[in-house]
Amino acid sequence: MMRYSLLTLLLLMLTTGIAAATDKDKPAYQLFTAKGKAIRYGNMLEELEKADVVLFGEQHNDPIAHWLQLEVAKDLHKVHQKNFAIGAEMFEADVQLVLNEYLAGQAPENNFEQEARPWPNYKTDYKPVVRFAKDAGIPLVATNVPRRYAAMVSGGSLKALETVSEDGRRFFAPLPVKVDMTLPGYKNMLAMFGNSTHGNTKSENIVQAQALKDATMAHFILQQVNSGKKMLHLNGAYHSDNFEGIGWYLKQGNPQLKTLTITTVLQEDLEKLTDENRQKADFILVVPASMTRTF
Repeated sequence: MMRYSLLTLLLLMLTTGIAAATDKDKPAYQLFTAKGKAIRYGNMLEELEKADVVLFGEQHNDPIAHWLQLEVAKDLHKVHQKNFAIGAEMFEADVQLVLNEYLAGQAPENNFEQEARPWPNYKTDYKPVVRFAKDAGIPLVATNVPRRYAAMVSGGSLKALETVSEDGRRFFAPLPVKVDMTLPGYKNMLAMFGNSTHGNTKSENIVQAQALKDATMAHFILQQVNSGKKMLHLNGAYHSDNFEGIGWYLKQGNPQLKTLTITTVLQEDLEKLTDENRQKADFILVVPASMTRTF
């Protein structure tokens, strides 16, 4: 009888210890569906594998998002193999040549990093994905518009691009670029900058520059898809949140395209998705608000 009681007490202590340990767990992230239902990574991956394009929206200084982008890239490559490509907002279209030369082992890494104009956080946040693409022989596509053209639009609207040479026009979406100013994301930008001027630049021109980036990234994504590739695209969350931005332009180019989106948000509590973060994307990556940043 005493032996039974001791065994019961031991099990009770063990169970209580496990519960206490669970209460003190500090998960680094939690995934949710658009409706706010928690989902495991493996279940999300099963859906991503069916997509033509996956837009992974990041917070640029979020280490968890960058790590998960690398994991998604690895897992999608396992499925699609040679029919897989990675696109990145972080590289502008006019550095595609040096990017290709580096991936092919023709350009030394130092030269590539000098000439490709990588973002300041390249080495901590994007280099692992680039290295993986290089080692696995995966095409890596520079999808962003060169900043000089975005600056032209910010200063003089999309009409300014009409003066660009044919050589220059290879690096952005075909003209004319349609902009729907009624899209909530663009309307929010207009409200942010006001209807007056932002410095010497009209707020509408700033939105047009944003739209040029979205349209250009969609343009280069569609080139890959039309050549038979499945694509993972890395971009700032604002470029794909609420199924707008890049996703809107992808629909204009190919309404039948199956596009899935991931966004990254910060919350104090990871157990429940807040109402404001629902429906932002097909999948929401929630990271603790206290997470350390890369810059």
